[in-house]
Amino acid sequence: MTRGTHSTTYLVAIGAFALGMASYVTAGLIPMIQTDFAVSVSVAAQLVTAFTLAYGLGSPLCVALLPAHRQRGGLFLMLGLFVIANAASALTTSLAALMAWRVLAGMAAGTYLAIGIAAAVGVAPAGARGKTISIIMGGMASGTVLGVPLGLLLAERWGWQAALWLIALIGLVALIGLIFRLPPMPATQVVPMRRKLSILTDRRVIGLLGISLLAAIASLGMYTFIAPLIDVHGERSVTPYLWVWGVGGVLGSFLIGTLVDRFSGPRLTFAIMLLLGIALIALPLLLGISPWLALIPIALWGAVGWALQVPQNNELMKARESQGDGNLAVALNESALYLGSALGASLGGLALALQMPVDALSVTAGLVALSGVGVQAWLMRQARARAVACPDS
Repeated sequence: MTRGTHSTTYLVAIGAFALGMASYVTAGLIPMIQTDFAVSVSVAAQLVTAFTLAYGLGSPLCVALLPAHRQRGGLFLMLGLFVIANAASALTTSLAALMAWRVLAGMAAGTYLAIGIAAAVGVAPAGARGKTISIIMGGMASGTVLGVPLGLLLAERWGWQAALWLIALIGLVALIGLIFRLPPMPATQVVPMRRKLSILTDRRVIGLLGISLLAAIASLGMYTFIAPLIDVHGERSVTPYLWVWGVGGVLGSFLIGTLVDRFSGPRLTFAIMLLLGIALIALPLLLGISPWLALIPIALWGAVGWALQVPQNNELMKARESQGDGNLAVALNESALYLGSALGASLGGLALALQMPVDALSVTAGLVALSGVGVQAWLMRQARARAVACPDS
């Protein structure tokens, strides 16, 4: 990478760190917010729902409506709105206003990530696309694993607002840096809305989004139930396991980039989904033998679960490169992840309510991941068939 593109990637990653914090820190702030606003836990928890729904559903709409030749300004606008929304969230004294600001923060965060990945990839050398995406996704993973505990630590000392101020400050640092360091974006064609909507009929894109959905149901959905899984095997504290999962996620996000630039993305996705399925199926079996052995599949689960989105986003952008709406494909991928996480948590909760053993829940999650292997195998067969039919394409 050149110096300019290198700094751009890391600045986008700093912004991704802030939105990784924003995505998960609110859940830990709920007890404090509940007390401050004198509302029930269920009402305060809707702040998390407001952010995630806006992130998952609002960001693809914003990306679709943003003109292709306004991507640079759109990046600054969305990161600026994200900073303002978090600062305003810290200042508000009304729960309704706080809810509205979390909606704006979620929409801006998802849109920023999609445009930011496209911007960084657009100015990066062709052989460094995978590394570029991995640094940005690694920033988001680090925000979740390292930033959230830091934010909660500040909140315990100075109030829940302190965590949101930290998020706003980190986002502001990224914004100022990008304003001065982001090089001019490559010229892009203006894509009419009708052509953008054609993405919903692109079989390759739908297949890739399906894999992300299945991965999120399995990985993020099962993450919701990691505490009861650990508890049923007699372990008192889930914290060490969460740290191992998170550290694995950070390492996986950063290390996968070099592999994406050297090897076939579809084959990497195939291998990642296979390893995810094996890790989730093996987890309860190894927990039954030794809690120390269980750290192996948990680390593997975290690593491949986070690493997956690097080849996925890269393949989605390549799939829509000729149509000029790769950023929209990335935004839809984020939607698939959030939808999958919500589905996994809901279906898992229903399964436990029906007295399914939590061990069986982990095995079922592993089988869901393995079904993604089948989808990827189908996509690879389709690609080979196209190559045979059009050898010069």
